[in-house]
Amino acid sequence: MFFILSVVSFMNLLCGYHVLGCVMNCTHRSEVRPSRLVVKYGDPASAVCSLCQSCQSKELRLEVSLGHKTGNATVCLWSVDRMTEWDTSALCYYTDLSARMCCTYLPVTVYKPPDSVSISFTNLSGPMFEGHQYTLQCEVHNVAPVANLTVTFYRGWTSLGQRHSDSSVLKPVTEVFTHNFNATGEDDGVQFWCQGVLELGPEGPQHPPVVKSRNITATVHYKPRQVESPRPGPIIVTEGDSLQLNCSAVGNPSPSYRWELPQPTHRHVTGDSHVINSITSKDEGWYVCRVSNDVGAFSVSFEVVVKGLELTSAPQSSTTSTKATTTKTTVVPDSSTSITPTHGFIMCVLLFFSAVI
Repeated sequence: MFFILSVVSFMNLLCGYHVLGCVMNCTHRSEVRPSRLVVKYGDPASAVCSLCQSCQSKELRLEVSLGHKTGNATVCLWSVDRMTEWDTSALCYYTDLSARMCCTYLPVTVYKPPDSVSISFTNLSGPMFEGHQYTLQCEVHNVAPVANLTVTFYRGWTSLGQRHSDSSVLKPVTEVFTHNFNATGEDDGVQFWCQGVLELGPEGPQHPPVVKSRNITATVHYKPRQVESPRPGPIIVTEGDSLQLNCSAVGNPSPSYRWELPQPTHRHVTGDSHVINSITSKDEGWYVCRVSNDVGAFSVSFEVVVKGLELTSAPQSSTTSTKATTTKTTVVPDSSTSITPTHGFIMCVLLFFSAVI
């Protein structure tokens, strides 16, 4: 059973025929080149319809809504000097031996790139706030056909997602596309933009028409966040050394700082750091840095322990050098007891002879 498509109306019949019904799935069909025509509004266009060799007919016919037809019974050329219709097509057909009209349909896509693309934040008159949801709006002006349009949202160079239209309108329209997102502190100062691309397939232009919006910069208010986490445990400092405590933070609006010191003072200590040039035992204790802005606050505590100076003595040598004192004793002989060598000799001789006698 053949599927029969009724062609109800075509605007201008150039070949002198009006097609009342077509069989689109005949075994042998006429050939149309290209199989799909994509043309920019206002540009020229053309297509060729040929009777196939196996087609059981000797006459080829072409029905179009505008333009010119030239050719013969087997080949027909359709040409348009300037495409000025948004909804148009061409129908190439022949009548076979069983009186069926075997038709080949040439779809025509007439396109127009967007005049412009704009982006904005909807219902926003001031800054955004971290953790809240907001809507980006991309408006594409005067584009056709909108069903072939792809809209992409960008955060910097990162794609946030794509949107398509459900509209089947062929004439140029202006349409709005939206994207919801939750703002974070990292979005502050980031540029958002969108672009519209007409996806016209392989029969379309080699470089699809692309129109970009301008960039818009997000302003996001968020509570302060510390740049660097403090090291755990107490901070031990030797007495007399210098000390710098740091609680730098980022936030929007810019955060303010207030320090609470272990010793009461009439001086207000502000700024993201606290410096002690020469620390003493009186500086020991807890230091608290309080950071805040209109959105939120946090605090950082530092425990400072001051270590006293160690007393040191002069180093001693591992070897001790002792200076020896030598005392020289001189004995002076007494005149009454002194014995000369001569007297000694005489006494020895006397003793010898005494022994002999």
